Amino acid sequence: MLKAALLFILAGLAEIGGGYLIWLWLRESRPFWYGLLGAVILVLYGIVPTLQTFPSFGRVYAAYGGVFIILAVFWGWWVDKQTPDTYDWIGMLLCVAGVSVMLWGPRN
Repeated sequence: MLKAALLFILAGLAEIGGGYLIWLWLRESRPFWYGLLGAVILVLYGIVPTLQTFPSFGRVYAAYGGVFIILAVFWGWWVDKQTPDTYDWIGMLLCVAGVSVMLWGPRN
């Protein structure tokens, strides 16, 4: 379970970090290499989920969606200095609950 959690976090950081570098390149006129590095990181983001041991591609990616929401709120807090409000916290708790049900709920 620890390996799965670490892979979720690694993929989330790659997805958000790569997208952020492309954002900086295109929206804030940073050098081209920001966009290039962002693209490379996004390719790595596409590879990391294949290291998961869960058998279902769709279920894994659905769970990643919940994890990405949580990581994106924290990214916004730490990088963009946007403090999460009550609804952000509630939404993140709902995402954790949803991801947990999808990944570890009993199956027939």
